[in-house]
Amino acid sequence: MFLKARYSVPAIVLGAGVNGLGVVRSLARAGVPVHLADPDMHSSGARTRYAYKLRVPAVSGDALLAALDDWARSRFAGQRPVLVLTQEQTVRTISNARAHVSEHYRLSLPPTGVLDALVTKQGFYRLALDAQACVPRTLYMRQVQDLDALGSLQFPVVVKPASHSPAYSQRFKKAYRVQDAESVAVLYRKIQPVEPNMVVQEWIDGSDSDIYFCLQHVASDGSLRASFVGRKIRSWPPGVGGTASCTSAHEVADELTAATSAFFRAVGVVGTASMEFKRDARSGRFMMIEPTIGRTDYQEEVATLHGVNIPLAAYRDAIGVVSDLPDVAVGQRVWRNRAIDRWSAQMQGLGLSEGMPEGARAVDAYWRWQDPVPGWAEWSGRMANRIRRLRRAPESTGMGEKG
Repeated sequence: MFLKARYSVPAIVLGAGVNGLGVVRSLARAGVPVHLADPDMHSSGARTRYAYKLRVPAVSGDALLAALDDWARSRFAGQRPVLVLTQEQTVRTISNARAHVSEHYRLSLPPTGVLDALVTKQGFYRLALDAQACVPRTLYMRQVQDLDALGSLQFPVVVKPASHSPAYSQRFKKAYRVQDAESVAVLYRKIQPVEPNMVVQEWIDGSDSDIYFCLQHVASDGSLRASFVGRKIRSWPPGVGGTASCTSAHEVADELTAATSAFFRAVGVVGTASMEFKRDARSGRFMMIEPTIGRTDYQEEVATLHGVNIPLAAYRDAIGVVSDLPDVAVGQRVWRNRAIDRWSAQMQGLGLSEGMPEGARAVDAYWRWQDPVPGWAEWSGRMANRIRRLRRAPESTGMGEKG
């Protein structure tokens, strides 16, 4: 079942998952004809009724480019759809082939040099220092000898990859909080054979709820078409992981919008982008942590739930509609991925409602009455995994006793 179209140009969302699902819902409910491309049409995020489905071998690399060429000749011949990117590897692929892709699709990306710098933590750190932005001191590790420079940092620190690395993600956590130089050395020696390019960054005191973000879309002429400031409630894993739940942060919206816009103007960012901040619990000062460039963010839909539809603003910019969308006044909402939010709360000894703003309405990332199948698929997948683990547990115990 699809909603009545108010626009004629199709949008193609590249990549399902929670991010893509939120973007599809944001666009489709505004009357955009949406197509969702992903390798796995059985995944929870791909089960939405709000998008036509496009199976693709991969959302990056030559396989994606071949699929885009095929669609341009067949399904979307003469239409020049809007591409909406949701994953970093997709951004890299499209950016490297932007001259060819833009012949058949509409897209908005920063200049190649700007994008290539900002998708790496080292490039962002250099540009942030040049722009006199407030960032934590950072050390870049490329080889074991770089460990000698750890003495220049204050501990504890966060250790994480310098850029997206599939090989790293398969074996290690998103980030590690480490208390001393010796522990960093031990950890780096484990990681280095898989991913040598790592970041060691001074830890900023504060909890998950001290992490803020500013989601924006900037038109090609530099004008700000949409902006939303929010904050995390919990992360998974706590302290160093991705968003488990989040809400709006109107009380600091002016400050963080200004800081984000100033940095993006200084370095030349256009298109859909965002900036993550952390407020130092000791000083109250906001520190820039990292940007997301050329794509929507994991929790992008929280803005739509608060009346700021950033994917729609990006779509309208791409098709040449120059008027800004008015913000819609709504009550406070909490966007949450219920499963990982519950895990995070349990690990910290918290109730699921703790940290939620008083009177806020919680909205599940997957489950919606108007679009229920993604929620059912996500729940049934977790139940199936739990049953498999329970079935394996007695076998493992038995084998151990026999051995």
